[in-house]
Amino acid sequence: MNLSSKQSFIAIVVLAVICLFLGIQLFVGGEKFKDLSGDYGRLEMDKEQVVFDLEKMRFSYDTLNVENSMMLAEISAQRDEIDGLITRVKNGNWELGKAKEKTEGLRVMMMGYIATVDSINQLNQALTKENTAMRDRVKEVQGKNEKLEERQENMEEIIEAGRLLQCTEISVVGIRITKTGRQPETDRANRVDMIKVCFTLLENKIAEPGNKVLNLRVTDTEGNVLLSNNDEGYSATRNIDYSNDRLVACVFYSVDIETNALISGEYTVEILEQETPIGSSILILR
Repeated sequence: MNLSSKQSFIAIVVLAVICLFLGIQLFVGGEKFKDLSGDYGRLEMDKEQVVFDLEKMRFSYDTLNVENSMMLAEISAQRDEIDGLITRVKNGNWELGKAKEKTEGLRVMMMGYIATVDSINQLNQALTKENTAMRDRVKEVQGKNEKLEERQENMEEIIEAGRLLQCTEISVVGIRITKTGRQPETDRANRVDMIKVCFTLLENKIAEPGNKVLNLRVTDTEGNVLLSNNDEGYSATRNIDYSNDRLVACVFYSVDIETNALISGEYTVEILEQETPIGSSILILR
């Protein structure tokens, strides 16, 4: 069937309108697609940012050096929560807004932990310095105490040595006893019946007063001690009453001519308080 010119024109106009409408719809749809694509891209970037922040936060937790058991348990729980949140965000199982809010809350808690750990570390450093200073002080005090103890021991030794009697002005002579009882001096060995040792004990105010045992030890030229009859290791013994004042005393060794006759030579004479020598001299016999 042949269409008239008017009908053809109408048909063309209708088709043009339809094409215009479809073009407009296509344009609008394209713009919406662009908007959706942009929103999706921003959403993906936000999700990656949240995941990055969470992973950075987990790394910060991993680097915390904590010894407190309670804090260790809390930090371990926070680390597990971060791992779970990362997994849910990556899988899209968590609303991004809530994830950001949760991430911010975890960040604030983490900053609190960092501040607490830093305070504890500073306190530990201060305590370490204080302990070091205290140990140095203790060593210093111990060193002073040891020196004081050593000084005290030295003083006690000095005092003990000072308590010993001091002997001076020692004179040693050989004595011959005559039939008439006279006691002339002699330096001839074969005529000595007795060795007389006289000396002076000096004044000593720190010595213990009272009875003092003085021993005489006479040694011959061969190093043998001339023993008395009591054979106590000394040539003679005398007890004196000492009152801390200067005192002149004598001790006698009686020669046993039959068993221990003297011979010519040099004899060493020592005076001892108990067993401690306090003076000595030499006797030469011809």
